[in-house]
Amino acid sequence: MASFNLDHHGDPEILVHKNNPVVTTLTLNRPRKLNALSLPMLSRLSELFLGYEHDAVLKLVILKANGKAFSSGGDVRLSARHLYNGNLRAALKAFETAYTLMYLVATKTTPQVSFLNGMAMGTGAGLSIHGSFRVATENTVFAMPETALGGLPDVGSSYFLSRLPGFFGEYLGLTGARLDGPEMLALGLATHFVPSSKLAPLEEALVRKLGASSMNTRSSDDYAVISAILDGYSEQPAPKVKSAYHYMDVIDKCFSKSTVEEILTSLEKELATLIDISGHHECLSFSIQSLKNASPTSLKIALRSIRGGRQLQGVGDCIVPEYRIICHACFAWGNQQGLHGGLQSHTVGQG
Repeated sequence: MASFNLDHHGDPEILVHKNNPVVTTLTLNRPRKLNALSLPMLSRLSELFLGYEHDAVLKLVILKANGKAFSSGGDVRLSARHLYNGNLRAALKAFETAYTLMYLVATKTTPQVSFLNGMAMGTGAGLSIHGSFRVATENTVFAMPETALGGLPDVGSSYFLSRLPGFFGEYLGLTGARLDGPEMLALGLATHFVPSSKLAPLEEALVRKLGASSMNTRSSDDYAVISAILDGYSEQPAPKVKSAYHYMDVIDKCFSKSTVEEILTSLEKELATLIDISGHHECLSFSIQSLKNASPTSLKIALRSIRGGRQLQGVGDCIVPEYRIICHACFAWGNQQGLHGGLQSHTVGQG
């Protein structure tokens, strides 16, 4: 099966390889841009996933990427330019396509294994986390950094952030904190941890064992078979000593507050009364500085979105209000400092 989405260097942005009738591998192929998801890539992935739902033989889609990143997220530079040029329709089209894709990933019946061997942020994180199996490695870096850009954690993040232990989702969504592979595994954002050196053998095992199955159509047993194969290659590394995961108590105490202002005040009080100067100090200092550097409006909307997601039932229920918020934000911020200003400051002049 061929892909016709080309980047500006003439290479396919999505590589499609049908390993055998039951396993297909999709490779994000925009390494020079850290596999930032362009509108053609989002559209192509949606087209592929829709088609796979009608393929009764296909048992697994493997999603991976070329280069050092899985995906740095959506193409924020292009979104910034659309808003800067007053092309609101084009900006909203990109968001609509991304949200539609996230819903497809979350609801499709075809199992998906994502190899997160590198950066997985924003839309790139959603593309994997809404799928069936998420494989982290020692190279994985996860984040939802939108508030630092004047944007909002979206693409269904109000669903998965609100379902993390305690109020860790608020911590991640408001501060844009980065997680490594062991932290993702501990929090449930990754289903497995596999060293990067074992990814190729793992992929070969998935292709070989599923291809050798006596069942020639997709069945409910496929998930158990895939999970067992992944388990055979996975490890259980513990988060580092200074990981924020170990400071869940102070994170819950501060990020459970009702407003952004109360969260910041609570963090500052905790820091002022702190005796030890190890991991707690770093976690608190980082959180305070991140909140002070972020867009106040973005923080308030992000907090409300995550809290609202906790009351909703599924990814689709969360995506609808998120899309409404982003539409209102684009209208309000299209010609003002905010999403447009934040994105412009991070993208203009970057080549």
